[in-house]
Amino acid sequence: MEVKRTKTPEQALRMLMYRCAKSEVAVSDARRSLVRWGVAEADRQRIVDTLLRERFIDERRYAEAYVREKTGLSRWGVYKIRAALRAKQIPEMLIEEALRQVDPQFMCGKLEEQLRRKMQAIRARNGYELRGKLLRYGVGLGFDFETVGDLVDRLVGDGEYVKND
Repeated sequence: MEVKRTKTPEQALRMLMYRCAKSEVAVSDARRSLVRWGVAEADRQRIVDTLLRERFIDERRYAEAYVREKTGLSRWGVYKIRAALRAKQIPEMLIEEALRQVDPQFMCGKLEEQLRRKMQAIRARNGYELRGKLLRYGVGLGFDFETVGDLVDRLVGDGEYVKND
């Protein structure tokens, strides 16, 4: 990773405290910033320990906020959210706890909204091509194949697809 600029440990701690006060931050994100700022390894660990001890960083809180944001605003499915949290090195137990707050009915409704919107924008020669594109889109959003498949079959099977491009 390329070092952008050098910060003293005190500057780095102040900047991370400010950032953490504004929004939730994962430990991995804080570490990445410290490396980018050229903070020495021993100081990096001390800074992260301080942020954890003073509860500027709380990975449970981070995971819960991340799940709320990605289900509500980004409309991601559970699989994509889980993968993103794993990439941020959030412990599996905290990921599962955070994902328990997701209402399956709400998620299914969001998926249906997304698929209906996507159907309006897709150019397909026939129902088979449309199904394939919608399946890829839904699975790419992080929803399970079975749920996406059932919903796509219902939407396309209802004859809602009327484009003949």
